[in-house]
Amino acid sequence: MITALKPKPQHLPLFATISVLVLLYAVAAMRYHGFTSWYQTTSLIADSAPLGLAAIGMTFVILSGGIDLSVGAVIAFSSIFLARCMVGTEMGGFNMPSFVAIPLVLAVGTLFGGSMGALIRYFKLPPFLVTLAGMFLARGLALNMTDDKRLTIVNEPTFDPLVDFLFLGFNLPAIAFLAILLLAMFVSQYTRFGRVVYAIGGNEQSAMLAGLPIGKTTIKIYALSGLCASIGGVLYAIGSQSGDASVGYLLELDAIATVVIGGTLLTGGVGYVFGTLLGVLILGIITIIPTYEGDLNSWWTRIAIGGLLFLFIGAQRLLQSRIE
Repeated sequence: MITALKPKPQHLPLFATISVLVLLYAVAAMRYHGFTSWYQTTSLIADSAPLGLAAIGMTFVILSGGIDLSVGAVIAFSSIFLARCMVGTEMGGFNMPSFVAIPLVLAVGTLFGGSMGALIRYFKLPPFLVTLAGMFLARGLALNMTDDKRLTIVNEPTFDPLVDFLFLGFNLPAIAFLAILLLAMFVSQYTRFGRVVYAIGGNEQSAMLAGLPIGKTTIKIYALSGLCASIGGVLYAIGSQSGDASVGYLLELDAIATVVIGGTLLTGGVGYVFGTLLGVLILGIITIIPTYEGDLNSWWTRIAIGGLLFLFIGAQRLLQSRIE
């Protein structure tokens, strides 16, 4: 009976993440008045939505054994590209309606990610170098689209109801994040695409010998990462009614940290999208603690995140030795 209840080694990172989240939330709830309120909960998810969207795409990438350093830059590019598409010609834009501009931006972000996936797969290039080049390219294109790094979308009536929209206290970014999260959880666990992602991360050579579509799936994985990042950029542009070429700076590192803290192995093949949600919440709680403390330097959040990363990377190494 005890043996039957013993968790499998691949589940241990997720259990560790749950333990850290419960402990962190309990301490914060006891220390800070109002921390457990519904308003604080919805605000935490809303503030974490851009990071969460990037982390969802990053989860699939890391599950496959890859990495994507371009997501923060793609968010910035998508926001500024949407603004450029929608502003008038007197501001150097294309004066597109929102129902045309938004799908165009999402398509470009998806194509950008898929192109990096094609380079990685068919030219046998390291994901680190390809996505690093993609990061510089996307950020450079964003900076080149405006003279002062920011482009305001003026007189856009379709954005006003979206900015003011609330459902049970959740705003549009929070709802989009939660909806895409649920969809990603389903895709990762109950579709052929999800199973192939795990197979590639577990052992790419074995997956290839089994006749699985490695090439197509790799392209789809990075296209999905680009799509998630571009959705984050669109939501930022809607919320701020502007595009910003400097937004999302170093967000790719936070996304990687979130996925790792969420229990996904950097070597691929082990992890869950649900764990990424837990990682997002952990980083979100750590980020808002200085606000409650008042006199605490915000750089302590980076120190705490770094400490957690060391802890989880060490735990991953021990787990890998047990699995092997």
